[in-house]
Amino acid sequence: MNRTSVLKICFFGWLALVLASLSPLAAAAGPSSPKSSPAASAEHRDPNYWFQKGALCATYGNNQAAVGYFGKAIALDPGHSGAYFSQGVSYGQLGNYTRALAAISRAIEMKPQNGLYYYGRARVYLLSGEKENAMADFRKAADLGDEDARIYLKNMK
Repeated sequence: MNRTSVLKICFFGWLALVLASLSPLAAAAGPSSPKSSPAASAEHRDPNYWFQKGALCATYGNNQAAVGYFGKAIALDPGHSGAYFSQGVSYGQLGNYTRALAAISRAIEMKPQNGLYYYGRARVYLLSGEKENAMADFRKAADLGDEDARIYLKNMK
């Protein structure tokens, strides 16, 4: 990757963060500091605010920050299965497979009919060298309608 590409990624990442922080409520609050703004306070109590920040960090490869932001979303809404799943994927990207599997398994406990969750756990199992567990999860994900799992299994034949 050349220097120009890295700079573009940094710029667009920064721009996305700035745009994400601008909400209609924040704009209506005027020039007050974000810490004293009622909109900012409400924003920071919204688990989706932290989930979106985590997703943005994960998109740009900052999985360490993503794990923290997903953790904040979970602290505010312990039933946010998407935050557990996404945190697990970020842990997997960091090579922490034990935590990745625990977080994704928690998401599966919450929403056992979500094929994407099984597919994600299967990928982490593959990375951690647990091929049998991975194949079982790929099959379960495919049974639940996950197209990526179906394609993976088809290509394995």
